[in-house]
Amino acid sequence: MFSTARRKLFNYLVGFLLLLPAGGSPAADAIHRIPGYVFGTAVEVAIYGGSQADAQRLGASVLSEFDRLHNKFHAWQPSALTALNESIARGETFQADAEMVDMLQSATRLAERSDNLFNPAVGHLIRLWGFQSSDITVHTPAPAEIKRWVDAKPRMSDLRYDGTRISSRNKAVMLDLGGYAKGYALDRAARLLRDAGVKAALVNIGGNILAIGQPGERPWKVGIRDPRGEGTVAAVDLHDNEAIGTSGDYQRYFMKDGKRHPHVIDPRSGQTIDLVASVTIITSGGTDAGLRSDGNTKPLFVVGPQHWRAMAQRLGLNEVLLIDTNRNIEMTPAMRQRLAGSKQ
Repeated sequence: MFSTARRKLFNYLVGFLLLLPAGGSPAADAIHRIPGYVFGTAVEVAIYGGSQADAQRLGASVLSEFDRLHNKFHAWQPSALTALNESIARGETFQADAEMVDMLQSATRLAERSDNLFNPAVGHLIRLWGFQSSDITVHTPAPAEIKRWVDAKPRMSDLRYDGTRISSRNKAVMLDLGGYAKGYALDRAARLLRDAGVKAALVNIGGNILAIGQPGERPWKVGIRDPRGEGTVAAVDLHDNEAIGTSGDYQRYFMKDGKRHPHVIDPRSGQTIDLVASVTIITSGGTDAGLRSDGNTKPLFVVGPQHWRAMAQRLGLNEVLLIDTNRNIEMTPAMRQRLAGSKQ
């Protein structure tokens, strides 16, 4: 299946394919692409129609917002999030703001729905494995250190709120929103672009993609990346206010003794996951489609090939595709139907 489904990527991001509408004037049909680099990955804002100058201005405003969020929620460089973590470690209360509180409370709800398999409170484990770094190198954490942080049971539910003041009943909590902030950034970008009157756009943050409107007569089309190759395994039509998110083992990882160690940690064992190559989901509706497309992939990745269907049902996810490390592809009936429709 992989050999027949592979296509050349537009760039190294998850198969980002834009289908231009038929007919119309060249100016009206133009898709203006504004690239950037933030959250440790390549990003792109693609705006359909209008002038290049307007697109550049809007794209710059989105990239500026991404920079703001990156600097605010960075997990290891000085940021509001690291200041919160330092306060938690000291047993002190931190003065946050409404945005941070809303985001953390949203993450807590997902953590509880997923039986804490999505758990941004395990920053100590993420750091122990060396993933709080721009340069991933081989790490071999001592079993005793892994056990220490697993046994401490840090949970999002340990956080306490008094208005916008945040504290924790568990000093072992270290927040890392690397699996959540990109999705929130997609939603912020959508708000900025819709408020500016943009009719159609596609926002891509390292393969987490959200669609606004439709570029002419055809929907946006994106590809699901082959986690072990240079192409895509399938193409997907993406409609207005839909987002597609992927968690994979092929970007942030290291190899040791022939074993791949990706950045997704199982909070129950403190170990990296070595059974799943990628999980892709599609979410839609509301004002948080991007956020849901990012966070909801993590518990599916953690539970792996045997239990992902039950977790997807628990989380209310209908369109899911999982590729295991043996290159087997599984998907929900709704995702299979979506992919079949996208071939037309």
